[in-house]
Amino acid sequence: HDLGLAFRYAWLTSDEYGFVRRAELENLGDDDCQVAMIDGLRNLLPAGTPRFTQTNSSYLVDAYKWSELDESTGVALLTLFSAISDRAEPCESLRATTLFSLGLDDRRILLSTDQLDRFREGNRVETEVHKRGIRGAYLLSSTLSLAAAASHEWQIVANVERSQAEAVSLIEELADPASVAARVSQSVDAGTDALARLLAAGDGFQKTAEENVSAHHYANVLYNVLRGGIVADQYRVNARDFCAHLALFNRGVYERHRAVLDGMPETLDFPQLRDQLATQNDPQLERLVMEYLPITFGRRHGDPSRPWNQFAIRLRDAQGNPLLTYQGNWRDIFQNWEALLLSYPEFIDNVIAKFVNASTVDGYNPYRITNEGIDWEVEEPDDPWSYIGYWGDHQIIYLQKLLELSRQFYPGRLHDLLHREVFSYANVPYRIRDFQAVIANAKSTVDYDDALAERIEERVAKLGADGKLLLDSDGDVLQVSLLEKLLVALLAKLGNLVVDGGIWLNTQRPEWNDANNALVGQGLSMVTLYYLRRYITFLQELLEGQDGQTGLSSDVATWLGATATALADFAGSLNASPVDDGQRHALLVKVGTAASDYRMAVYAREGFDGKQPVNLSAVHALLGDALTAIDHSVAANRRDDGLYHAYNVLDLTGPDTAGMHTLYPMLEGQVAALSAGAIGPEEAVTLLEALFASDVYRANQSSFLLYPDRKLPRFLEKNQLPADRVEAIAIVARMHGDNEQRLVERDARGVWRFNASLSNVGDLMECIDSLLPVYGDQLEAARDELKALYEEVFDHKSFTGRSGGMFGFEGLGSIYWHMVSKLLLAVQENFFAARDAGADASVVKRLGELYYRVREGIGFNKTPAEYGAFPTDPYSHTPGHSGAQQPGMTGQVKEEMLTRFAELGLRVEGGAVRFDPSLLRPVEFLDDPSVFRYLDVDGNWQEIDVPAHGLAHTWCQVPLVYQLADDDTGVTLTLDDGTQHRVDELALSADMASEIYRRSGRLRRIDLRFGRDLLFSP
Repeated sequence: HDLGLAFRYAWLTSDEYGFVRRAELENLGDDDCQVAMIDGLRNLLPAGTPRFTQTNSSYLVDAYKWSELDESTGVALLTLFSAISDRAEPCESLRATTLFSLGLDDRRILLSTDQLDRFREGNRVETEVHKRGIRGAYLLSSTLSLAAAASHEWQIVANVERSQAEAVSLIEELADPASVAARVSQSVDAGTDALARLLAAGDGFQKTAEENVSAHHYANVLYNVLRGGIVADQYRVNARDFCAHLALFNRGVYERHRAVLDGMPETLDFPQLRDQLATQNDPQLERLVMEYLPITFGRRHGDPSRPWNQFAIRLRDAQGNPLLTYQGNWRDIFQNWEALLLSYPEFIDNVIAKFVNASTVDGYNPYRITNEGIDWEVEEPDDPWSYIGYWGDHQIIYLQKLLELSRQFYPGRLHDLLHREVFSYANVPYRIRDFQAVIANAKSTVDYDDALAERIEERVAKLGADGKLLLDSDGDVLQVSLLEKLLVALLAKLGNLVVDGGIWLNTQRPEWNDANNALVGQGLSMVTLYYLRRYITFLQELLEGQDGQTGLSSDVATWLGATATALADFAGSLNASPVDDGQRHALLVKVGTAASDYRMAVYAREGFDGKQPVNLSAVHALLGDALTAIDHSVAANRRDDGLYHAYNVLDLTGPDTAGMHTLYPMLEGQVAALSAGAIGPEEAVTLLEALFASDVYRANQSSFLLYPDRKLPRFLEKNQLPADRVEAIAIVARMHGDNEQRLVERDARGVWRFNASLSNVGDLMECIDSLLPVYGDQLEAARDELKALYEEVFDHKSFTGRSGGMFGFEGLGSIYWHMVSKLLLAVQENFFAARDAGADASVVKRLGELYYRVREGIGFNKTPAEYGAFPTDPYSHTPGHSGAQQPGMTGQVKEEMLTRFAELGLRVEGGAVRFDPSLLRPVEFLDDPSVFRYLDVDGNWQEIDVPAHGLAHTWCQVPLVYQLADDDTGVTLTLDDGTQHRVDELALSADMASEIYRRSGRLRRIDLRFGRDLLFSP
């Protein structure tokens, strides 16, 4: 712009040609101009570059690089002249990355950056036809004459892994550049339409007066689909894919029903498939049908530093057929599916089945979920990111949200499934140590069972992916009821209950984010305890009115009984006063031992010792007593400033005592406390106002940090030992006299410091051990005092890892946008709960105002300068020193899809729909008539008129048009036969709403009319 020129570019994808980079140069001035320019791409990877070698030895890769140009067409071929290998055998490299350009006739093409300085000096550059041993480029040099207000457009097209035959075909095609340009444009248009169809299927398009809101919702849906995938074809199932799913998971079940499967039509609706196969009366088949998910377009995702996270979107198989596949971190993919299920509610129970079937016999979840089954981490000693253990983060709340969705859309289904034995256990080869071993070293608690891992591999080879599940004595997958699965997840958390402290984090993995990884071992998660409260109250409601008996695996029944007894004894002695360290320890030992005894029994057997009837009254009692202990803990963790503690630190150093101390406040704790159902509307307002007034609030972004930023010591201020303490330890003086500085040293200013090689207390202990042969009993006698001094200086018991030692991502000064969006959802839930409970109108309104105050801090309300990125796109985090970073790599998208649907008034309860626009603002409504384009359930693009003072969006691809009309309230339904039905209230019956959920096509349009008085006006 300073030159009076504007340069614009965009990347697009083409099924046929790969990546298309469209560039445009525009003369913004009033005079003609001539521009000498270079545009293009540099440091391009040739085909066949090994990812690991490029990441770790890129200089070695450079030595193999070969770039050449076909001068007649301008096609560049970037390849490795030979494949990279250290073996004494030939290995040809026969694929290339291809590039060509369209739209610049007078051009010189550079295959490297060698001539850039010549260009900068104003000299002419010359085309390069061959380069080797250096990093490749594709740079276009041209001179353009632009009239005033004129522009010129050109394209660079890149594709990867092209064979020699494909490269020759491309060169031949470019004999007619105009034809290729037309085909590129057609291919890009087709790709754009295909992407738009995916997003339309996920209800990504909206028409409102606030374009930034609609665009932000589109971006959220886009990234949610990219993270979790999208249902491939409404609820229509491809029989070939379903049969492949069965054969992959369980060859025996597949062969047993092959005749029926072979007779199925090529495609059929999933409910039809489910009902047809239910007639086979095979619980194993029913389990496999229940967890089938025809999802496509999802990419493997998560922290790219993890060894297994290699991003890829696989759309076709090796034969070019459409591919249904998904893969993701367990803790990511289920949250994205939660949002997806609002548009595909028929698959809610399938996702629940996928979730619980992947949970283990000891109550945890594996790390990875794919359409080919579960997977877990195997420790690789040379990889610092490789580790084993169970990620317990938000396991309960993820499952809880899915259960709530099922009850909202299909209130009877959970009851139907509760006692049916069609669910399974993952058989992960991790073994959590017994309770005494966990007490002894809570940071090292999980062993990898190599022998079990080998047996599992053998079972997979024989049976299929079901070989990773727990099997019964006959070699079939052991199947249990949904109630048992829900209870095991609960009992696993209660087995680590520290009253007034939280759930003990002792399975070697972090609770919510990697920043809190260091809390493992001594950390207590109130976050999990808050969510556990919501889970327990839901189970109480689900089991309300149920009595009699249910069948549980005998070991689970024993575990439940021991835990229930411990909690009943404790609850009976509980009062309003704080729990002392002895009481806390006594309960922890009881529930921890019960969980340990259960684990040791089922580990030894690799299964259960039969079934046992259990009175449901015992389950009711367990839930009630657990809730008593949890509510006491919630009350104890309310801070004087109105906020709630997120994590506490456990101290088991005293005999028969479980001491604890608190950490600084965290945003996560407030979100979980608001979500627990333990806080009334007035207190929710108090908490939120305290949060805005706290050090967690970051005013320059109008949003919240994960934890308060804090003043940190300068480098030389760290590791200063009090002189009187050091000099009182006689052995230190003796070692100093011997010039032995491996333990403690004294600098030139006389300051005592621990040796710089001692990075933690483990190093300190090893150093002491190494010095014992010289300093013997005198040093051994000082061990505890030195250890205490080390802890006093560094306070490692409160160490929270990255949250206190880094300054991006989840570090100090950073906003983590997913947690902000979780706060947004929690405030929204409290708003609607307050309205439903009939709370004072002023309190409800204040919750709405606080909701929008949280929302206004999110990026789409900001300028690019304020946000530091494209405002409408979701980003992972915003460090204190820069703008937003990592677009799309955030669970923010899921939370904001949920809040957006609720803003638009979509509320489902008991299968029926209630349209409640009480959180929708008047500014969203268009002043003038407009047109809304959407994709109907038949796959056809449609346009409908949106009236003045209206807005439009889709739900399950059914268009909803709102119009403000102060003299009219009601819903008009347009059916597939053209008839219309009027409902004189903002609601739909369960029967009519099911037409939306099922995407049946019967309901073609919904028009809502209501007055401004129903909207939210601050």
